[in-house]
Amino acid sequence: MTEQGKPCLRADTKVGRLRELSALFLRLGTISFGGPAAHVALIEAEIVRKRQWVTQDQFLDMLGAANLIPGPTSTEMAINTGFVRAGWAGLCVAGASFILPAALITGAFAWAYVRFGSLPRVASILTGIKPAVLAVIVIAIWRLGKAGIKDAGLAVLGATALAAFFFRLNPIAILFGGGFTGMLMQRAMTLQNATVLFPAFRARTLPFSLLSFTIAAAGSAAAGTVIARPSIGKIALFFLKVGAVLYGGGYVLLAFLEQGLIQQHAWMTRQQLLDAVAIGQFTPGPVLSTATFIGYILGGVPGAAVATMGIFLPSFFYVALLAPILFRLRQSSWIAAFLDSVSVCAVALMAGVTYWLGIDALRGWQSWLIAAASLAVLLRWKVSPAWIVLGGGMAGLLVNFFRV
Repeated sequence: MTEQGKPCLRADTKVGRLRELSALFLRLGTISFGGPAAHVALIEAEIVRKRQWVTQDQFLDMLGAANLIPGPTSTEMAINTGFVRAGWAGLCVAGASFILPAALITGAFAWAYVRFGSLPRVASILTGIKPAVLAVIVIAIWRLGKAGIKDAGLAVLGATALAAFFFRLNPIAILFGGGFTGMLMQRAMTLQNATVLFPAFRARTLPFSLLSFTIAAAGSAAAGTVIARPSIGKIALFFLKVGAVLYGGGYVLLAFLEQGLIQQHAWMTRQQLLDAVAIGQFTPGPVLSTATFIGYILGGVPGAAVATMGIFLPSFFYVALLAPILFRLRQSSWIAAFLDSVSVCAVALMAGVTYWLGIDALRGWQSWLIAAASLAVLLRWKVSPAWIVLGGGMAGLLVNFFRV
């Protein structure tokens, strides 16, 4: 009871826990600059060290589970935390609270982009942001590649995935084809340890598995020529499909967007996509809030709403349905091989997209200088990518000022 004799909502009641989850993740969603790794670190500091909602071992189990399923890792950590703390209602409240600030902020930038994007000053800011974003992505590719390429087989698989991307093959097929190829390679290595006859088997199996991977990806290739403005239903369906199969984190989203929005449907230009990615990097919260920006460009407020719901909705279902069994899946050598292979293919897709985006972003020595300076800062110091992107925007303004 309070001093006024009114009942208070204690944190150990269901409603109290829901309010506590909402307050925490609304705040984290508002201040969480720096990408998924930074988001996870913030969540760990709050729920393990400060609030002691879970132990360190439980947190690591949750993190491993989030990495096993498609979708944004940090968002799924928030969703999982909500489930552990307050059940099904907590799952919904925590996830929505973490996503909402990023979606609102990104939506506001999308409105400003449509309203003022053609003004020289705004254009100069984006001109500086784009090369800075490329530097952020290059660093992410380098670090993920070092961690993901554990042996020569995975290196070959990554190179094959990169080649498949440049042949305009479907990113979804590349990821899943690569995953199943990795499982076959793991099986081949198991047979190598079991029998001396393996060299003959390996000579036949590995090329066959890589060929199967390429053929499977080729079967899903598409390059449409549709230019008409998409309906709200098509926007929702597109982002729902992306959210359902998005392995590899927010940066891999670029590969799906580039293939679907530009190559297949021609709903956007690469210039617009890079602008959307820049805003997604500049704003706090999940990188997948880029979908909010794109949805607004394609369909206004309704488009932004359905794009946001579509890309995040699968994560809620995956956490709710698969979390109880996912904690044990890493113990399977087959699943571990699949995930390792998917990760390498995801890095390859990121590299391919960065090449295409770089063609649009690096125009003139000023853009190259901003990209090089951003890369140097990221390599030398542990700086949040948000500051790099902000610095790029300021550099773009300065370049435009002195040019005038």
